[in-house]
Amino acid sequence: MESDSRSGGPGKGALEEVMRERIRVTIESIVAEELEAALGAAASQRVGPVRAGYRHGKRARTLTTSLGATTIAMPRARIEDDDGRRREWHSRMIPRYQRRTERVDEAILGVYLSGTNTRRLRGALSPLLRGAPLSKDAVSRLVGRLREDFAAWAKRDLGELKIRYLFLDGWYPRVRIGKKRVRVPVLVTLGVCANGQRVVLDLRLAGVESEQAWLDAVRSLAARNLGAPILAVIDGNPGLAAALRCNGPSSRSNAAPTISYGICWPRRRPICVRNWRRIIGG
Repeated sequence: MESDSRSGGPGKGALEEVMRERIRVTIESIVAEELEAALGAAASQRVGPVRAGYRHGKRARTLTTSLGATTIAMPRARIEDDDGRRREWHSRMIPRYQRRTERVDEAILGVYLSGTNTRRLRGALSPLLRGAPLSKDAVSRLVGRLREDFAAWAKRDLGELKIRYLFLDGWYPRVRIGKKRVRVPVLVTLGVCANGQRVVLDLRLAGVESEQAWLDAVRSLAARNLGAPILAVIDGNPGLAAALRCNGPSSRSNAAPTISYGICWPRRRPICVRNWRRIIGG
């Protein structure tokens, strides 16, 4: 006979409670080892001048993991630097203002970017958050950090990838603009490296798939040291074809690469879509 909370046995969520307790013990052990390494001594251990500081109590800290909110006892200590100055010790494993793990932040961003507002987001992720606070400002900070990460990704150097083939096409996902969800064109560039690895090279919003929009994309790839791939596969969009034919301005640093291209005509579209999905999905 199965036991439940009414019979005094394990109730609903008992397994998760046990797992959260183990997570709490594990986190506290990791932080304790980190602090011991920073101080050069375990608690109450006498090591003479090797010791770099002293503990002075603990404080409660709530950290939301993929199993919900967990309250840990965060140790406190003062560290003495080489110049004799003392400072408060801060964990590098759990930074000072971190309240959620990266996996939880990724889940929040994924739901938010799908078009869900903050109120509905809290409801959708309530089993994960388990009462942990999630304000509009917290979501805004996450989105701002994502925007910075994307900007750095969009400017990264491509020279070491040794791209041999390109796939360029427009993608029309639904995005939330204000209170409406509309389809907008996203210019997508995929690359195939010399070793066969497939890489997303560039993603950019555009008002329309025009020659100028694609030319900006191609010039951006050139500025990031793409080189001159052997072949680019496109869908016959005239603006894209014109952008690939264009050699760009005379300035060498801004010139678009001269790339041979092959057109995937509409009657071959289903095959290309399957290949496209295979490339994206790996």
